Amino acid sequence: MQITKTNAMRILDTRKIAYEVHQYDNEDGQIHGTAVAEKVGLPPETVFKTLVAHNGPNLYVFVIPVADELDLKKAAKAAGEKKIEMLPVKDLLKWTGYVRGGCSPVGMKKLYPTFIHSSAEALATIAVSGGKIGMQMELAPGQLAGVTGAKFSELIK
Repeated sequence: MQITKTNAMRILDTRKIAYEVHQYDNEDGQIHGTAVAEKVGLPPETVFKTLVAHNGPNLYVFVIPVADELDLKKAAKAAGEKKIEMLPVKDLLKWTGYVRGGCSPVGMKKLYPTFIHSSAEALATIAVSGGKIGMQMELAPGQLAGVTGAKFSELIK
């Protein structure tokens, strides 16, 4: 199958960061994290979702395992804020350039402060959205942190 490079992949290519592409069929509408993990044949603890939260005009990106839920108190603490809330889905494209289900931590419109759940540090590779629905990129967590300027933090409930 021909792979059309996304902006996220072009950024990784430019930085000479090794990654593997996993494509999946999204015709059934099942684009939630655990379904994606199953479709690409990876354990759910190695597939991470990208969530965007904010405190007023300040946006933050959180990358957590697909089966887990973001703890907003822990996320706010990691971001150095008293409180944060999830960015409404309707605002996702405007601020990140990505749609729900295809939001990659790599290649957003701006480089927002990014945090990766600490469980990723113990893994050789993790998969994150490749920048469009139906595509995942698998790469080393340290490489992802390097390209996004991310910090590893406790983020889940």
